[in-house]
Amino acid sequence: MNLFPAIDLLHGNCVRLFQGDYAQETVYESTPADQAAVWEQAGAPLIHLVDLDGAKTGALTNSDAIRAICARVSIPCELGGGIRSVDDAKRAFDLGISRVILGTAVCDDPKSAEDFINAFGQEKIVAGIDARDGKVATRGWVETTTVEAASLAKTLFLFGIERFIFTDIATDGALKGPNLPFMRNLCEQLPDCHIIASGGVSSPADVRALASLGCANLEGVIIGKALYDGRTSYAELLSAAGDAR
Repeated sequence: MNLFPAIDLLHGNCVRLFQGDYAQETVYESTPADQAAVWEQAGAPLIHLVDLDGAKTGALTNSDAIRAICARVSIPCELGGGIRSVDDAKRAFDLGISRVILGTAVCDDPKSAEDFINAFGQEKIVAGIDARDGKVATRGWVETTTVEAASLAKTLFLFGIERFIFTDIATDGALKGPNLPFMRNLCEQLPDCHIIASGGVSSPADVRALASLGCANLEGVIIGKALYDGRTSYAELLSAAGDAR
């Protein structure tokens, strides 16, 4: 199972929010590119970037920081937040991003996934599905819909998306462990998809717990606050992922 460190960008800084609440922000690093270099040196295969300003406003905002990160590291970076159109995605790729994460755009109009795939190819497109009590949240988690997370994923799969990042908002930044039943259910309902878990990982034990689900399509997990708070290290988490194989 792959471990993807997260860099969440707000006003050009590397931050973490508690359960997606913009009023509960902790700034960790004023130079995100330096932090990206740390994760690359630690052995990360990919860096997960989120433009939090963009997620809220609907427009790619932290372009300078994103460009600097991509220029600093040689590993791929994926980006979510504020990518609502094919033109937005093109701007992200022009900054050096390797694949984009679509959230609000494909929740509002699932068929639009075909436009992104036709423009850039299937491997360049990821759907980010964020759930609050199992229901999809959009626009930077500000709005919660009535759509079930698994139902949206199944619809998007029909339109060509095969890789999904699922975030359980209740666990994000809370350091109380991932929602294992939620992840198991998603993996079982989407056997032909690549699934990445996000939210709640606070220790090597949490990584082992995810791996122990035994879901072959659980491709990896995104790690954020636990690393920034020093509760664990990337090396410890990597060792735990190896132990669970």
